[in-house]
Amino acid sequence: MSALAQAAAMEGRAVSGSDRDFDRGRNLGVKEALLKLGVGIFPQDGSGVGPGTAELALSTAIEDTNPEVLKAKELGVKISHRSELLAARVNESDTIAVAGTSGKSTVAAMLFAVLEAGGLEPSIITGGALVALQERGLIGNAFRGKGRVLVVEADESDGTIVRYRPKTGVLLNISKDHKDVEVLNKIFAEFAANCGRVLVNADDAPALAVLPAAEKFGFRAGGWQVSDMELSPFSSSFSVNGVPFELPAPGRYNIENALAACAAAAAYGVPLAACAAGLKNFRGVERRFVLVGEKNGVTVIDDYAHNPAKIAALLTALHQAPGRRVLAVYQPHGFTPTRHLKAELIESFASGLNPGDQLIMPEIYYAGGTVTKNISSKDISDAVAARGRSAAFYESRAEIPAVIAKTARPGDIVAVIGARDATLAAFAGQLLAALP
Repeated sequence: MSALAQAAAMEGRAVSGSDRDFDRGRNLGVKEALLKLGVGIFPQDGSGVGPGTAELALSTAIEDTNPEVLKAKELGVKISHRSELLAARVNESDTIAVAGTSGKSTVAAMLFAVLEAGGLEPSIITGGALVALQERGLIGNAFRGKGRVLVVEADESDGTIVRYRPKTGVLLNISKDHKDVEVLNKIFAEFAANCGRVLVNADDAPALAVLPAAEKFGFRAGGWQVSDMELSPFSSSFSVNGVPFELPAPGRYNIENALAACAAAAAYGVPLAACAAGLKNFRGVERRFVLVGEKNGVTVIDDYAHNPAKIAALLTALHQAPGRRVLAVYQPHGFTPTRHLKAELIESFASGLNPGDQLIMPEIYYAGGTVTKNISSKDISDAVAARGRSAAFYESRAEIPAVIAKTARPGDIVAVIGARDATLAAFAGQLLAALP
């Protein structure tokens, strides 16, 4: 929603809105950045909707009982879902839509970087804030370039991805997340059918099974050859078709992300040398493997990983540093997704943590609204402990900095893991500050 608001404001359109996080005094940096762009901010009490309101746009998180929805209905104001606004932009532009269960924000950001390096002056609308755009004084999840190409992150979580008709679609992977794989298969198949051209990751068997006839990219597929891989906990180097790349991001999964960006950029005429230049200076995405700092030999990172596949990939990357213990502080995002993914989350930690690693869990993040709270983080941590890994639950997150300060020792990596909660980045900073 904030990306769409920024895009409209950058075009000079009148935009206003609300966010219950703002009303709670949270995420105020985003609020200030929106105000700077000329976006009006109102409390989420219905006062922002009036006779002059042309349209009310909302996200899936907004209930029918929301005061602004009720006021819009009372006044006969048109109500649209955010996906309808995004679909209109996608369908009127030369759009590259990045889809898949994991890696969308990172690939969209990498693709934006390589298209800029290739001189295409792209626009972007995405979920994760690009650090490079934040350094230009923006929120980071939207930018209007002078070129014709628009990069979007196509979110499948609510099924609205099927409304998009992009010129180019990229399918990265499929795994159980907000929905079961069988449902996702149908959604992504319909999305692909709506694309002018579609590229699929041949190294992800579920994605390839859905789109066997699509144009392929992969470590050794579709005319692509990845070689000379060297992985470390905070960077990686490799070659694509003989062209050397240096990437300030860790793990095989980020090399896979980079290859996806290169494949999509190649469809727009960007040479590999330009892709390598763009990725060498890749500044990353907010809360995607951010190095918070190091103190007395203890390294603290902050990462948005929240579904089982992302958590497994992150833990694998962290273990590229032999002998370094991982203290994983994981805050699940929402009661419904945690309940849906309970078994897979348990497996990701039970299998992904090494002996000696520790899992530390505060209670599930509650964003508001109507929800059944019949699951706890303790259900996850207890099950991981029963699988022979060290795991502990703390009802109050405020207890955890003292626990980390007491537990961490030189050589450890403290990883703050979780999504949606805008305070997690600051919490990672608190953990660093608490270290002796």
